Amino acid sequence: MQVRKLDHVNIQTTQVEAMVAWYGDILGLRTGPRPDFPFPGAWLYAGEDAIIHLVGHGSDPAVGSEVKLKLEHFALTATGRAGFEEKLSKGAVPHQRFVLDEIGLVQFHLRDPDGNHVHIDFPSQDGE
Repeated sequence: MQVRKLDHVNIQTTQVEAMVAWYGDILGLRTGPRPDFPFPGAWLYAGEDAIIHLVGHGSDPAVGSEVKLKLEHFALTATGRAGFEEKLSKGAVPHQRFVLDEIGLVQFHLRDPDGNHVHIDFPSQDGE
């Protein structure tokens, strides 16, 4: 067995609609096919891949019975940095921008409506 890539991130939320809107408006993800699970939610797609699974619930998210998930952030690789940066500025979306020349990336760190830390990585040479 050899792990090749991360398939998706599963996020529990009490505000599925707000999360769908944010990931659509800010990151350009779209909703798509999702199995008929017995709980609310949405799958968000980048191209043909469902990369974020939202699971609706009415209480605090937990792993097991008493331990809270401790995911610090998840990152997505993207292209079209100039358009993305313009969208953030025009929408007054709070974010931080980091230029990491040593690894050839420009990162934008932001928070979704639930406060999850998401960063979007662009190759340094992507000035589009």
